Amino acid sequence: MARRKRRRPNGQGCVYKRGPGNFWIKWRVAGRVRTKGGYPTEGEAKKMLAGVTADARRGRDGMPVELKTAPTLKTLAKDWLDRREKTHRAWRDDRCRWRKHLEPFFGACKPTEVDAASLRRFVERKLADGMNPTTVGHCIRLFSTFFAEVIEQGFARVNPVSLLPRSARRLYRSKLDTTNTPFLEKASDVQRVFLALSEPYNVAFAVGALAGLRTGEVLGLSWKDVDLANRRIHVTQQVKDGRIAPLKDDDPRIVPLQNDLAPILARWRLKTGGEGMLFVPTCPKRGGTTDRPSTFMRSHTLRSNLAKALTVCKLPSISWYQATRHTFASLWVMDGHSLEKLSKILGHASVTTTERYAHLRPEHFKEEDFDAVRVDLSHSGGDVVSICRPGSENGAGGYAVVTGVENGGEKIQITA
Repeated sequence: MARRKRRRPNGQGCVYKRGPGNFWIKWRVAGRVRTKGGYPTEGEAKKMLAGVTADARRGRDGMPVELKTAPTLKTLAKDWLDRREKTHRAWRDDRCRWRKHLEPFFGACKPTEVDAASLRRFVERKLADGMNPTTVGHCIRLFSTFFAEVIEQGFARVNPVSLLPRSARRLYRSKLDTTNTPFLEKASDVQRVFLALSEPYNVAFAVGALAGLRTGEVLGLSWKDVDLANRRIHVTQQVKDGRIAPLKDDDPRIVPLQNDLAPILARWRLKTGGEGMLFVPTCPKRGGTTDRPSTFMRSHTLRSNLAKALTVCKLPSISWYQATRHTFASLWVMDGHSLEKLSKILGHASVTTTERYAHLRPEHFKEEDFDAVRVDLSHSGGDVVSICRPGSENGAGGYAVVTGVENGGEKIQITA
């Protein structure tokens, strides 16, 4: 069998002849083969090949589109951000990240002047300034999206973000440890916080903690979306930046109405009339303007009232998200319910996102896992130590009760 032809790696090429006085060069960059010809001598072709392959190894294409006429990234970004404002709900965040972080560093550059090395310098400088690695990652992903637009317009052929090595990507990996995210671990704590809140904040807290809705989704609920008879909540919209907006995943979903939440919403419906939004601002003139008072309750109002309730209950200070949505998901998993169903209820795009709660499953460690390594480390002549499973009669809820163990001739008393 004939040997398979080996592809040249990026940054390598060759010179070949197409007739008298017509030399061509061929090189590979970003997985694609590039060619250019018309050089009168082989020496001139080799000189051009050396230049383009050097650029390719640095992450540049080597044959840019008219460098003298290519605009700067600042100029290209202005039109891109204006169009993004009409199509993306997070355009304000994108514009802020570009204005504060990306433009001061890359704004004066032309598309072909940005390579993997300059992106790494940007990451290292932002981390040195104390920026959160997650925020740095958001900036890099936004820059990659922007460069895809630049490539479509023909001002570049390679996205420099795709050339970042793994060592550079690790620098802006999120440091969030989801296994240590706090939440209200007891149902009694959820009840105490609910009773410490005044209306309507206690009802909003109950919807978040017993239905798992995001803060904006709670504030965007209307009575036509709450079906008390069939015990379901139809989540179709959210409140963002003081106005109705699409959901985060743009996909409406059905959330089961828990039995403990149904009577709370029934009483609230009788009290409010059951028309329009579930939650409206208690002081419409505050937070709005003279001509246009506030229409929706603000999320910071919920957070401030929750902070006071946690202080009254002598509970650790946690965010609204942790006390409601994260608490719902954690208690759901701890009670042994399905991660797949939880993913649908929370509106996650993939069950992979929901698996951050997998460590809370009661069957995470099975009984046979505790006997996987058997080694007898008991002291000779010491007392017998009994470690009982939770719920057994001899022992304190799975803790060891040890008394009178000999340790080097000294008798010690241990109670765990």
